[in-house]
Amino acid sequence: MPLKAWLTTGVLALAVLALAQEGVDPREEAKRQKQLLLETAGILPTELIVEQGKELFNRKGPSGKTMAECDFGLGKGVLEGAAARLPRYFLDTGKVEDLDSRIITCMTRVQGFKPAQVKRSEVVAVAFYIASHSTGKPIQVRLLFPEERALYALGEKLFYARSGARDVGCATCHVTYVGKRAGVLPYADVLGKDKSWTHWPAYRYSNDQIWTMQDRIRACYGNIAHPQPDLYSLPILALELFLAYSNNGAVVEEWPAFVR
Repeated sequence: MPLKAWLTTGVLALAVLALAQEGVDPREEAKRQKQLLLETAGILPTELIVEQGKELFNRKGPSGKTMAECDFGLGKGVLEGAAARLPRYFLDTGKVEDLDSRIITCMTRVQGFKPAQVKRSEVVAVAFYIASHSTGKPIQVRLLFPEERALYALGEKLFYARSGARDVGCATCHVTYVGKRAGVLPYADVLGKDKSWTHWPAYRYSNDQIWTMQDRIRACYGNIAHPQPDLYSLPILALELFLAYSNNGAVVEEWPAFVR
């Protein structure tokens, strides 16, 4: 991946420095690492991925159409603030969709790609590009349709559920243990002051990966030794809707974000 070729030196430097930063506030440390990477590499990974996403957005599919022909919730080709209003119910699919799944709908139903031709790396890159148009926008997720309310209720139930050999769930870390630390990182108050919904999609400098919230949720399940839900699956969409609605009104500081 070209991104790695560009940034290997800078990322290695960051990884070494990260090991020496235990106990430091992760958001302040991310700002410092971001500045350091800008000074050493001259460009941020997020900028490169956004540019890749822009090229993919404007690429014609088998139908001859670009993604500008797609509706991400505010009308065809309208991206300003669109990501901050997702997940939401779409009349054309009869489903609640988040940014990732809506991109897949666009690629398959409008651009004419077969589902097997949709690459995860391309979905993430386009998500970065579309999300970049919501920086500075407030989260505005609604529960107007029965489908949205039902999925929100499922997400709330999943968030507070405890199961598995360790008898833990999302709320164990992000409600009960808020204020404590898991290794070098404090447990995020995802429903409260941390407004964690606004932190994704993001570039993770600690492992040189680009993630959307779908990836973040799957990683959380892995961390607590639960089987990971499939990408684009109902449990992930339900948790996303619950988290997004809980963070309504929070202003997106920067999408895509730069996090640990």
